[in-house]
Amino acid sequence: MASIGPTAHYTGQVWTRHGLSHPELATTEGRALYLAAEAALLPLRLLGQPSLEGFLLARHLVIDELLGEAIAAGRVGQVLEIACGLSPRGWRFTERHPDLVYVEADLPAMAARKRAALERIGRPDTHRVAEIDALAADGPLSVSAVVAEQMDSAKGLAVITEGLLNYLSPSALRALWSNVAGVADLYLSDLFVAGDTPQLVGRAFSAALAGFVRSPISLHFRDADEARRALLAAGFADAEVSRAADHPAAPARPGADLVRIISARR
Repeated sequence: MASIGPTAHYTGQVWTRHGLSHPELATTEGRALYLAAEAALLPLRLLGQPSLEGFLLARHLVIDELLGEAIAAGRVGQVLEIACGLSPRGWRFTERHPDLVYVEADLPAMAARKRAALERIGRPDTHRVAEIDALAADGPLSVSAVVAEQMDSAKGLAVITEGLLNYLSPSALRALWSNVAGVADLYLSDLFVAGDTPQLVGRAFSAALAGFVRSPISLHFRDADEARRALLAAGFADAEVSRAADHPAAPARPGADLVRIISARR
């Protein structure tokens, strides 16, 4: 999971460019990575092919919409965002919902950086940062331990793992889903499946993305049905794996049709 670090800085810059973030969550590394990615992926963009920003914005905005609906319906009163990186979602949602408990969790180095940024912004006690090892079955940094320490069992809990799944090995993915299924009333995430990138350009895009983040991209499932069955096997009672581009909240940009959105319940 430590190799995912570069994407946190890059996505932080994307959110800033599109007015979704706070200036304190933008970094020098993110600006440099954004410029590098623009140059590397320019040929695909000129051809009107999938873009990093297209799928990043789609997954982020659709997850936002689904989370907002669950909060408005009273099904969710607290959120744990795993591998939060420099995501601005916690800041935005706690601004909109002052009573919402929002815990952002990441590996120690990124958690420290996020905590410092939120301190500069100035956040209420309900918006905080925790260290986590989301793959651990037990121990003080496990998902269950963080939830027990940080959350109220009487309130509905949403767990989010945006931008994480396709960098995990199959065994790590199963471990994560098993850990989350034990605590989450609602689980939201994004996922690439092999059937959504059948053409040569789609494969080239995946290869370019893997090279950019310096980590292999794993397409664990052939299609959405196979992913759904794996979620149920991990312990969720119900799951949907829908195309982000089909949701009204998704922007009409190349790349939105490559990413799936997971919405699962226990």
